[in-house]
Amino acid sequence: MNPFSSGTRLRDMIRAIRACKTAAEERAVVRKECAAIRSAISENDQDYRHRNIAKLMFIHMLGYPTHFGQMECLKLIAASGFPEKRVGYLGLMLLLDERQEVLMLVTNSLKQDLNHSNQYIVGLALCALGNICSAEMARDLAPEVERLLLTRDPNIKKKAALCSIRIIRKVPDLAENFLSPAASLLKEKHHGVLIAGVQLCTDLCKVSVEASNYLRKNCTEGLVRILRDVSNSPYAPEYDIAGITDPFLHIRLLRLMRMLGQGDSDTSEYINDILAQVASKTESNKNAGNAILYECVETIMGIQATSGLRVLAINILGRFLSNRDNNIRYVALNMLMKAVAVDSQAVQRHRTTILECVKDSDASIRKRALELVFLLVNDTNAKPLTKELIDYLEVSDQDFKGDLTAKICLIVEKFSQEKKWYIDQMLKVLSLGGNFVKDDVWHALIVAISNAPDLQGYSVRSLYRAFRTSSEQVSLVRVTVWCLGEYGEMLVNNVGMLEVEEPMTVTESDAVDVLEACLTRYSSDIATRSMSLIALLKLSSRFPPTSERIKQIITMHKGSVALELQQRAIEFNSIIQRHQNIKSSLVERMPVLDEPAYIGKRASSSQANIVADKSSQPSSTATTLKFPNGVTKPPAAPLVDLLDLGSDDSSVPTSTSNDFLHDFLGIGLTNSPSSGIAPSGGTDILMDLLSIGTPVPNDTAPKVVPNQGFAPTTKPTPTTIQVMDLLDGLPSNGSLPGSQTPVYPSITAFESSTLKIMFSFTKQPERPHVSKIHATFVNMSSDAYTDFVFQAAVPKFVQLHLDPASSNQLPASGNGTITQTLTVTNSQHGQKALAMRVRMPQDTEPSSLAIKNQRQVPVPVGLFTPSIWIRCVTNLFALPG
Repeated sequence: MNPFSSGTRLRDMIRAIRACKTAAEERAVVRKECAAIRSAISENDQDYRHRNIAKLMFIHMLGYPTHFGQMECLKLIAASGFPEKRVGYLGLMLLLDERQEVLMLVTNSLKQDLNHSNQYIVGLALCALGNICSAEMARDLAPEVERLLLTRDPNIKKKAALCSIRIIRKVPDLAENFLSPAASLLKEKHHGVLIAGVQLCTDLCKVSVEASNYLRKNCTEGLVRILRDVSNSPYAPEYDIAGITDPFLHIRLLRLMRMLGQGDSDTSEYINDILAQVASKTESNKNAGNAILYECVETIMGIQATSGLRVLAINILGRFLSNRDNNIRYVALNMLMKAVAVDSQAVQRHRTTILECVKDSDASIRKRALELVFLLVNDTNAKPLTKELIDYLEVSDQDFKGDLTAKICLIVEKFSQEKKWYIDQMLKVLSLGGNFVKDDVWHALIVAISNAPDLQGYSVRSLYRAFRTSSEQVSLVRVTVWCLGEYGEMLVNNVGMLEVEEPMTVTESDAVDVLEACLTRYSSDIATRSMSLIALLKLSSRFPPTSERIKQIITMHKGSVALELQQRAIEFNSIIQRHQNIKSSLVERMPVLDEPAYIGKRASSSQANIVADKSSQPSSTATTLKFPNGVTKPPAAPLVDLLDLGSDDSSVPTSTSNDFLHDFLGIGLTNSPSSGIAPSGGTDILMDLLSIGTPVPNDTAPKVVPNQGFAPTTKPTPTTIQVMDLLDGLPSNGSLPGSQTPVYPSITAFESSTLKIMFSFTKQPERPHVSKIHATFVNMSSDAYTDFVFQAAVPKFVQLHLDPASSNQLPASGNGTITQTLTVTNSQHGQKALAMRVRMPQDTEPSSLAIKNQRQVPVPVGLFTPSIWIRCVTNLFALPG
């Protein structure tokens, strides 16, 4: 027989394919076999049709196209014999899916087979329908499936229940038809039918609230009875797994109970006893028992359980943490993270075990345990937990140090009650994992030291000691260099000694040695070396005996290949040699950094939703914000608070750069306006935001001194500007008191000798992100505009809908108007301000002149809260010549 004829057996084809040594040989065999099958299909070969479909299924599993055999599956399904139908339905489930139109042709055959007298053919039809059912087929065949749920045969009932799950997922509207049959399935004794029925009830609860209420009312008692019977049932060989009777049914019942008990106190109270029984009696020495216990714990945490039951559940998770199986420990950690929000005190009892998991050899368990420890930290246990984590940081893997240092820094910053403890812990972290610390962390440490004058001497001495043992940690080196430049004389003279300190002797030459080592070490980067040069320049003024040595060190870097170092060395050498009279004022100590502003800026950059949260909460200008380390931020001014400019994401008074500490250090300073000081006073900020008018120059404004930071200057007096004048006479709140829908006054968006545009606004309180703008256009010239078109463009986060204009003809001399409605939807309402660019082109004579006009249009205060200004740029008007 030809090995590639339609009469070839399936096993022979499989043997030929497996004998291929290359992919090309396999493709050749598959092509020849597909060609033979196509020939048999064209000849309508009925004898080997089932064999051909079996071959096509194997070829399909290898990844080759088999669409040409789909109709053969339908022919086999239409046959009368069970063997043909079995292969046909199997091919239907493998070769087709619900998206193919040819599937509609099999609906009639399915309906006939669902009503067949042979139970095995009915089972084939149910299996196929449960796998590839589409929404249209579900609506057509749902009555037959509903009828089969009430038959006596348990196998048919089970398959009908599974098919019903597919139907209600595709068409949730049919859920109410299956409520009564699903409830009746819970009275069956056959476990297969019970599992299918419980799963059907679970899916009904997911798609319909009415179904949840119905099952909660009629099935809760039956579910409790079933779970009690299964838990207390004697040994049954057909259902026993590791000494537990049907753990699959256990888990399905517990999941359904969790859905029924969520948000319902009566149901939760009713199932508390059975949950306590399952949690107490189930053995945990086998995997099946652990699965039941985990599901039971999840159910207890998901309902309104009693406090004692929650403690029992958390204790079970604590036992899981001592299990040798990594999977069990991982799921226990996941569940404990959810349990912290429910009963934190009960989870705290297992803190020691959780800390041991942080030291586990499995990376996923370490990370999850670290996240859980972070959630457990509070004011009372912050210090012992921090000590445990820092002790482990010394011996932890390099891959884990990054996550560990980040969490420790967050804990120290969030829960530090005193500056000394904060500085001590941060120095330990920098000494052990300074290469993994982010820049904003050591920036915050410098800001904290700057704001603690009584600890500055202690800090610089502690840093000097840490540097001698951990000089390879980049972040530690940078903080040490900065503090030496600022407080080097405190180190040498032992200023501000604390009682807990041991006296130490450090000469001026020793301090210079540290900075020279940072400059010459090959591992130091450009930023560290630049900071070292600045520190040396400062010490040259404070340590006169070492000034000549410092000059030599700086001179050595005048030929550096790094342009940044070369430029600094040349400039600093010039200061030392030629400008001795001003050097002392140039290198004097930096002013105290604004700690509340810096902390607020960090908080705003790390939490993108902070603005949205504030817009949903009532503002209170009298509330004082609390920051770590005992720092408080005063309330914002009323005008600034009205514009949402007094929040944590407002401009930092000392610098507007994201890395403002580098600006203070003189690294990367430019003369751009962004590196200057933010305007002081709410009205100046308002002017800068709107870019309206030019602020009055002030000779007393602070100036940036190159390579030194901000020189101390007289604080400028803020210029008072009337808000009424800014808004062109509009009140600060356009809504009418007592009205439910705010009313906003109309404004003139643009006005010239030829054209006038007026905007009026409406906004529904329940949809604050949607605003309607009603535009009115008036022709002030003596010539009529033809084909007048209004166009607008908005950023990507804004959706703009333009309704059709009332006309495209704009009469001359104001004898008529054109009106048009714009609907603006801000997808980032409360986070980004709206912006719009509009233009109005129209056909005119060839001699027409294009005039460009630009104006910023203020919009009433309540319209786009909290970003209450919209910038409309009107340009490119084609006017008659």
